[in-house]
Amino acid sequence: MIYKTSTFRNLLLHLFFWAFLIALPILLGPNTNSTNPEEIRRSYFWIFYMTSFTVINIPFFYLNTEILLPKLLRAKGVIIYLLTLIGAIVFMLWIHEELFHWAYSHFFPGNHSGGGARRGALMRMIFQLLFYAAIGTSYRLISDRMKEDEQVKEQENERLKSELSFLRSQISPHFMFNVLNSVVSLSRRKPEMVEPVVVKLSELMRYMIYETNDSIVPISKELVYLESYIDLQKIRFGDDIQIDFKHELGPKSSHIEPMLLIPFVENAFKHGVGFIENPTIDIELKDSTSELFFSVANKKGTAMNETKDESSGIGLTNVKRRLELLYPTNHQLEVNDTGSDFIITLTIQHL
Repeated sequence: MIYKTSTFRNLLLHLFFWAFLIALPILLGPNTNSTNPEEIRRSYFWIFYMTSFTVINIPFFYLNTEILLPKLLRAKGVIIYLLTLIGAIVFMLWIHEELFHWAYSHFFPGNHSGGGARRGALMRMIFQLLFYAAIGTSYRLISDRMKEDEQVKEQENERLKSELSFLRSQISPHFMFNVLNSVVSLSRRKPEMVEPVVVKLSELMRYMIYETNDSIVPISKELVYLESYIDLQKIRFGDDIQIDFKHELGPKSSHIEPMLLIPFVENAFKHGVGFIENPTIDIELKDSTSELFFSVANKKGTAMNETKDESSGIGLTNVKRRLELLYPTNHQLEVNDTGSDFIITLTIQHL
């Protein structure tokens, strides 16, 4: 659709350019102030001649822009291109001579030479041909440069889309891996809680499969997803952990990349529970008309006795890269390790 719009815009621009040049002699008009029939006839002659030669110059313009420049200049080099262009100009001057003689003999029967008028017309035509050649060359070079820049930008966009798609595809299996590990652990300690956990897990999977196909989702949907995940962890840990989730959405919910916030919460549960006395996790989500604020804080133990596997840290590394791609200039991510607490704060300015 964008390509068709651009092509139509270029077509209108070309039509306007040529319509203006063709109409220019007519707009200047004949010498109506004169009462001399010879001068009036001469004015009409120049209008006819200049208009006709401008029409004839149209093929010359596109011969230069569409054939000589893109094919000869790039394939054969500057010398071959210039020689061919000079040959085309000489051919156009010959057409000028034939057109001038034909028009002059019809407007001024009996006078076939044209004298000084012929020499003046020749100089005008040389200038006009050089003008069209310069305009055509500039137009083609600028047009090619814009197309190359557009292609580079399009390739970069496609690369970024592919990277984002890969990063998003990473989140789901990484998330499911951690949740299933939690289910296995729960089945050993509290087998009666496995069923409600699996039910909550199915709700999370439904969101991941059916709701995250879009590039963005309302923050209200992401909030429901976060609440489901937190409920799942409450079932798993019960009273062993204190979880405080505060959220406040504005009257008009903004949009966000799906599953962008969950890695921060997941990281808090993974590293904020275990060999920690009275573990607490504080989560805050606030969406206003100007920005989205999200923070996750969890207590740390005095001794970190965790054994990290190969997948440890994938979630945070992934989400950091996604933020760089999606919100390169309008996000701030702060990671603060105080020794006793681990705090992540994310702010995204709405553009």
